[in-house]
Amino acid sequence: MRSIQAPGAVVMIRPHLFHPNPETAADNAFQRSSGDATASAIARAARDEVSAAAAALEEAGVRVHVFDDFGERETPDSVFPNNWFSTHRGGHVALYPMASKSRRRERRSDVIEMLKAEYRVQAVIDYSGLEVDGLFLEGTGAMVLDHVANVAYTARSQRADPVALERFCTHFNFEPMAFTTADANGRPIYHTNVMMCVATEFALVGFELMNDVQRRTEIRARLEESGRSVIALDAHQIGEFAGNALELSGRDGRVLALSARAAASLRPEQRAVIERSARLLPLAVPTIELAGGSVRCMLAGIHLARR
Repeated sequence: MRSIQAPGAVVMIRPHLFHPNPETAADNAFQRSSGDATASAIARAARDEVSAAAAALEEAGVRVHVFDDFGERETPDSVFPNNWFSTHRGGHVALYPMASKSRRRERRSDVIEMLKAEYRVQAVIDYSGLEVDGLFLEGTGAMVLDHVANVAYTARSQRADPVALERFCTHFNFEPMAFTTADANGRPIYHTNVMMCVATEFALVGFELMNDVQRRTEIRARLEESGRSVIALDAHQIGEFAGNALELSGRDGRVLALSARAAASLRPEQRAVIERSARLLPLAVPTIELAGGSVRCMLAGIHLARR
């Protein structure tokens, strides 16, 4: 039985000129220096990490559509396609307004044409025009969507404008649940999906980073109302990308795709809760994580019916 929360197919972008993006470093505290590695070595390692991750997902029975980015348009963050588009049951696709100018170049017509050819697409709703007004909503990075209860959990930041969020939620029939966050230095978390993952039967949440105690309680209650086991991640685990995971439907049941680093940070009792309903699928992506995102950011889930 497939879950509407756990798609059985994803889009991935394999970058050939990957590097941490200086344009996005100002508000992404998860970005790291690449040290002494050469640009070509970093690019090669990132490309190989995507190839290996795609192969591991396919081995688990997930349908993977890989597109190459040869770097002609200077898109260092193209490996994270979940920010510029999302798909929804009923045949809808959304395109999003991106804060960084370099990230706006990531939108690709060939990805949308593939979706139309392989899946049942009724409409493409394009919010990218909001960029002109400085209104941004970076897809399922900015929002963690509960496709069962129709809730859009959203950490407030410059990448999740309330006007854009309201438009999306009205159109797609989601209830917005926005909250404020702060890291150890008082900075807002740049994307909700680095601190929160909502799966079919459980949720991983970095409650420590939510600075409104009442809102924290409301979010926990809302997740528990949906019948999910709520797993609280501490700030260290969030820093290890344990919140940046995506549940997928594989050949033999559901899997939780996350990075090897994230999986290593989970405590035995947390693993036990996850493994009651999904198999952990750790993927090694240390180079890509230098850019401040991890496995969930690399996967644009396809919630569409196949043709």
